[in-house]
Amino acid sequence: MTRIIADISVSLDGFVTGRDPGPDNGLGTGGEALHTWAFSDDPDDRRVLREGTARSGAVVLGRRLFDLVDGPDGWGDESGYGAGEVGKPAFFVVTSSPLSSVRLTDLDWTFVTTGLSDAVAAARERAEAASSASGHDLDVVLMGGGATIGSALDAGLVDVLSLHLAPVMLGAGTPLYTCGEPRTLAQRSVTSTTTATHLTYDVL
Repeated sequence: MTRIIADISVSLDGFVTGRDPGPDNGLGTGGEALHTWAFSDDPDDRRVLREGTARSGAVVLGRRLFDLVDGPDGWGDESGYGAGEVGKPAFFVVTSSPLSSVRLTDLDWTFVTTGLSDAVAAARERAEAASSASGHDLDVVLMGGGATIGSALDAGLVDVLSLHLAPVMLGAGTPLYTCGEPRTLAQRSVTSTTTATHLTYDVL
């Protein structure tokens, strides 16, 4: 069964970027510490990253995040989806206006201008088709940013919340979740390494 998984790194004080994120400073001041685990040699970190990439039948992201990953200082051979792990799922970008061209032409981009729910629905269809073709279940991964994941939680679109809790306090930045309705979660797994605590919750 295809699930909708929100997957994001977060600081101990609840931020998914540091202060003043922007086109030339995508993770904000100090925000690079959030993703140290993704480039770690720790076998548990590598396993978490590998399993997350392997389960991705389709990926949803917001326009601001797309502008960063497709920008001149964005993804490359060493820093693409999965930080070098094998896997190139279809990507769905929630945006008010599609682009006529992209830098990362080797990836499958779809721009959805009719809202997050439609993007998730289209991504689910693609993930289900990929599941049928591969013979095993693949999921839709919401990779961010924080506003996109918060909106998906508010809309009841998320089945699983996967957090990578980095041992850093940023003090300010982009919060993961601010003004939504209370949500009940069921903790399913915890994996601790020196660079992060990987937490998985079912969203009830």
